Amino acid sequence: SALLSLTDTQRDKHSKNRKKMAEANSYAALTKAFSGLGVDENLFISTLGKWNRHQRESYRVSTPGFFREDERQFQRWDDQHILQLRQEFLRLKDAVVLYTMHPWERDARLFKEALLLQVPKHDVLIEIACTRSSEDLLGARKAYHSLFEHSIEEDIAFHIRTPERKLLVALVSSYRYEGPRVSDDLAKSEAKIFVNAIKNANKKKLIDEDEEIVRILSTRSKLHLKAIYSHYKEITGNFLDEDLEGDLTMKQVVQCLCVPKAYFSKILIASLRLDVDESAKDSVTRVIVTRADDDDMKQIKEEFQSKYGTTLAAKIAEVANGSYKDFLLTIIAKSD
Repeated sequence: SALLSLTDTQRDKHSKNRKKMAEANSYAALTKAFSGLGVDENLFISTLGKWNRHQRESYRVSTPGFFREDERQFQRWDDQHILQLRQEFLRLKDAVVLYTMHPWERDARLFKEALLLQVPKHDVLIEIACTRSSEDLLGARKAYHSLFEHSIEEDIAFHIRTPERKLLVALVSSYRYEGPRVSDDLAKSEAKIFVNAIKNANKKKLIDEDEEIVRILSTRSKLHLKAIYSHYKEITGNFLDEDLEGDLTMKQVVQCLCVPKAYFSKILIASLRLDVDESAKDSVTRVIVTRADDDDMKQIKEEFQSKYGTTLAAKIAEVANGSYKDFLLTIIAKSD
């Protein structure tokens, strides 16, 4: 009834405003589909498939993040986004394949993929080496022998030439005691070793190269290391990983060994954004699929909600799309 009292000019203006709003909503939805984790095929059919060439050009002009003006005066896709979209269609398949693999094979293949990159991904090596049980890490090493006819230790030594090599080889070689016994006095003494090592660290001798630090991190039980973590806080007033801010590899090792739920929550929140690169998006698949059957998935979800004020499920639903989203939500719901 309100529209009946409007003049023709007002009605035309009202109609144009509604059209612009609908267009803006369509742009936002399509941008999310292009940006997010997984491609929503239905959205491409229902929205993009119905646009005429003028509407498509309008979208390109309105989305400089994906398109750039070519010297021949047309809006061309950014090359990186073309690669991204081609890979997006495979993301669900990648998640399903990883999920159905035997855990030892999965970890062995993740080890190998991390090492074959132009810049090896230390974080993947650290996650597996520091958060698996002794038996599962040993199983992954056996699977690696079977699949690639090398040991993971020799491949790390070959592919990684930086000072972190000694620490990473020691971590994947570890077979830790997993019982309840912890010597509190020894833990306190070794916490002081960390205090001194961090205090005296300089460019000539990095913490990664400190033999005592490498020995402690690669041989002590996780309960013992958590006791060291607590004593370090008592002595210095800071958490150990906070004081390792300048050494990312060592910081990730300490977090994976002592506070894994905080580490994985941080990886997920950093990866569940629309503007992240392909490597970060792969982290979502890796973390959720590899933690799905562990008790720590529930802890990760609790930590995520406590730290970021939203549930992991809600964040995935906000950013991811299509069957990939449904698959991830189904996986993480198992730990409820």
